Amino acid sequence: MDLVTEDRAPEPLTEYAQRLAHKVRAFDRRHPLLWDLHFTGFWVTAALIDYAGGGWRHNAHQLDVPGWLLLTLSLGLSVPLLWRRTRPAVALAFMVPFALVDAWTGAALQAALLQLVLVYHLALRRPLRGLWWATAVVITPVLVSVLRHGEGSWDQQIGSHLMSTAVAALIGVTVRTRRNYTAALEDRARRLETERDQQAQLATAAERARIAREMHDIIGHNLSVITGLADGGRYAAAKSPERAAQALDAIATTSRQALTELRRLLDVLREEEKQQADLAPQPGLTDLDRLLDGVRAAGLPVSVTTHGSPTLPPGRQLTVYRVIQEALTNTLKHAGPDTTADIALSYEEKAAVTVTITDTGHGSHTTGTSRDGRGLPGMRERTALYGGTLEAGPRPHPERGWRVRLHLPEEYPQ
Repeated sequence: MDLVTEDRAPEPLTEYAQRLAHKVRAFDRRHPLLWDLHFTGFWVTAALIDYAGGGWRHNAHQLDVPGWLLLTLSLGLSVPLLWRRTRPAVALAFMVPFALVDAWTGAALQAALLQLVLVYHLALRRPLRGLWWATAVVITPVLVSVLRHGEGSWDQQIGSHLMSTAVAALIGVTVRTRRNYTAALEDRARRLETERDQQAQLATAAERARIAREMHDIIGHNLSVITGLADGGRYAAAKSPERAAQALDAIATTSRQALTELRRLLDVLREEEKQQADLAPQPGLTDLDRLLDGVRAAGLPVSVTTHGSPTLPPGRQLTVYRVIQEALTNTLKHAGPDTTADIALSYEEKAAVTVTITDTGHGSHTTGTSRDGRGLPGMRERTALYGGTLEAGPRPHPERGWRVRLHLPEEYPQ
């Protein structure tokens, strides 16, 4: 079989230039002094070539300038570039005497134009108000040259130097603005990334809390029912084997229901099986009878009183269901023998509802709630989702037992 290989497309010139510029900037950040030495060495060499080769004579006003003075001026106008980034103002001030001597003698060395490099760095790194004195410093040698040698018109010489200075400053301001803009974008990207990570952590924490709440509601309730059924079956085994067999059947049914709900919850947690997870609806008020049948089978008599018609959305139904489930679970755990429970459901307009669960037990519900740390906090979290209130505590004297009262306000208050 023939293998067909595609030729790699040539890299665009702009991408190549950007990549090269990125490498140069990275090298400069790692080795700033080395880069400064190379940059300064290049311009010092250029100034010396202009002096030694006699190129300065093409622009000079006077040709009888001593060689030692030309060498001194060439070095004085180029060597200060070594400090162009760290001390641009000092370097420009150091150049001023050499530029004035260059203008007074009429040598007109090309190295004098290197002052524009320092103007660029002043605009890039220093406050813009410093450009005024920098402009005056650069223009002063031009005025000296015009006054002493008088060649060319004032507006032509001064105007061209002012234009050159303005262009150098404008380039520095543009680069500075671009750098500030890029730094702002990078800072914004970092902050957005941090906020994204924080949001992800908050979402993870909220999901963990929700899963823990569901696990507690599913496992805690069913285990409490199973415990009650097992205790009742043990007492009935000696006197009524049929009652013991019924208790065992109820234990098996409750266990299967708990396993089914637990598997469904674990399927949702599996990332690779999330699409195939059983999307069965959450329990609602229609499942309340089955919940109460299981509690009654575990040995806790429960009566229900209903006022009004249930017209609650699924989310509120789940909250009511879970609160009733948790209250009855605590009653099974802590209320003691010969306990009865009563549930009063009062449905109001606009999905408002009040639920009161009371029992006649002797035990303390707070023991189990504070120990596992999820029963009462879980009920309060569900209630807070709908702006409701939850009260849980002993019934007022002389009544005995425990009372849990849930109130969910109107869904669309006026």
